[in-house]
Order: sequence, then structure tokens, then C-alpha cells
Amino acid sequence: MYNANVEMKEKIRLYLRAVRANQWMKNGIVFTAIVFSGKLFETDLFLKSFYAFLIFCLLSSTSYLLNDIIDYQYDRKHPVKKMRPIASGQISIQQATFLVFVLTLIALVISLFFSISLFFLAFAFILLHFFYSLILKKYPIVDIFTISFSFMIRAFGGEVVTGYHIPIWLLLTIFFISLFMATVKRHAELVSQGTETRESLSSYKGHLLDFLTTTFATATIIAYATYTYVEKLPESATPFTRVFNQFFPGFEARKWMMLTIPLVVYGIARYAQLLYEKAEGERPEKIIVQDTPLIATMGFWVVVIVLLIYVL
Repeated sequence: MYNANVEMKEKIRLYLRAVRANQWMKNGIVFTAIVFSGKLFETDLFLKSFYAFLIFCLLSSTSYLLNDIIDYQYDRKHPVKKMRPIASGQISIQQATFLVFVLTLIALVISLFFSISLFFLAFAFILLHFFYSLILKKYPIVDIFTISFSFMIRAFGGEVVTGYHIPIWLLLTIFFISLFMATVKRHAELVSQGTETRESLSSYKGHLLDFLTTTFATATIIAYATYTYVEKLPESATPFTRVFNQFFPGFEARKWMMLTIPLVVYGIARYAQLLYEKAEGERPEKIIVQDTPLIATMGFWVVVIVLLIYVL
């Protein structure tokens, strides 16, 4: 009985690794609509966003499995990816294919119960990743734009389930920062592994990736800075609001959001530093959860955003 329980736990861990549960946090982008609309703590809207989050977790896991199936031969040459369950042979191609079918079906059926709009977004998401795995990832620049579009679809998913819209400049921020992170990842792969582990890397050059990294980092900062100034924050009605207005009468609340710009600039700079000095950009999820300065910056940014939108 003990051995059976241990075996079951190991099997669960194996499948969680295969679906890359550690990367599900990327789907948190679906909460953007309610967070910046001041509606995060409204139970109904939060639950709708959470269900959308779960749907995209299933779909993103499907895309990872599909990609690992197609990239099986490439991953076996990679010093880290060769340990993945599919590349190492711990999960067969047949088992992974069946899991792709099941997860896709579950996610699409659940999305259809919410709305036809969410269903079409979910279908577009998995279709985009299907073509990415088969074709689009082979073409430089197109591959990183595809990744960025997948983040945009997640963000729109949060919009359609709640009815609250994301300001255009915030959408552009999401678009550019996802391009920035995808470019950083390509640069790290090119530097650390060369062109053997990804077909599109043979067409990338170091100076091109340096240019794209700089361009997308700059675009992210400009888009976010514009958002902080142009967009008006949702009005809050807390005990702190009246006191705050007495101390700072006539000062537009949206300008306080501009205080977060240095945090975003530092976060991007720190991420780039980790790429160029420590060559850790190949696994962005690892950087985000393990680098103390970056975690502290993100945490402080979250605190300031919550204070400005929900307290002051």
C-alpha cells in the first residue's frame, strides 16, 4: 500500500512536470482587467477571472505538451530539456498526445459554458500554439510575436468574462513586455546552446537580439509611463481617501501612479542584467521566483498599485 502511494505521488509529480505547472503563473494576466478596474475584491468578478485562469492553465499546458511532442528530437540534444518527461521517455508520445486531446476538450467545453466569446478566444489560443509548434516557431521574429499574441489573448480572456476593459496603453505594455521577455529568452538560448536546440536560432544574430531587446524594453517603459499619466484611476471610497485628499488637495490621483515608473524601469533593467551578466534568461519563470532584488521590486510595485487603486 505504501509503495502504491509513493508510486502514485511520483506519477503525479511527473505529469505536473510534463504540463509545466510551474509556469501557470503566466496565466495570471487574466486578472489584469479587474485589478486595474478596482474590482479585484468583488467575489463574482474574481471567480469569473479565476475560472478563466484555470481554462488558460489547461490550454497552456496543452501547448507545452504539444510543443514537447513536436520538439522531441531537439529537446534530446538540450542539456536541460532532455530531462523533460517526454524527451527522457518517461511519458510516451502516445500518452502525451492523449493528454493533449483530453485537456483541450475539457478547456474548450468549460469555456463554452461561460460565453461564446471566451470559447473563441480559447480556441484561438490553442490554434495559435498549434501553428506555433508546427510552423511559426521556425521563423525568427515571427516566433516571439506569436508568444506575445498568446499573452494578449489571455488578457482579453479576462476582459470577456468580466466585462471590464483593459486600457489601451496597459495592453500595449503587456504586448511589449512579453516581446521583451521572449527576446531575452532567445538571446539566452543562442548564447548558451547555439543553434542546435531551436531551428529559428540559426537565423538570429546576437546584434539583432540586442537591438530587439533594447527596442522592446524601451517600448515597454514608454507604454507604461503613458498609461500611468493618461489613464484615470478608479475612484475609491475608503476611510483613507478623505484624509488623503485633505493633505493633497487638487493633485490628480493618476499622477501618483507615475511613482511606479522607476520600479518598472528597474525591474526591466534587473532582468536584462541577469541575462547579460549571468545568462539566466532562458528560464524566465526561474528568474522571477528566485532573484531577490527582482522579487522585492515586483512586490513593492504590487503594494503601491494596491494602495493607489484600492486604499487611497
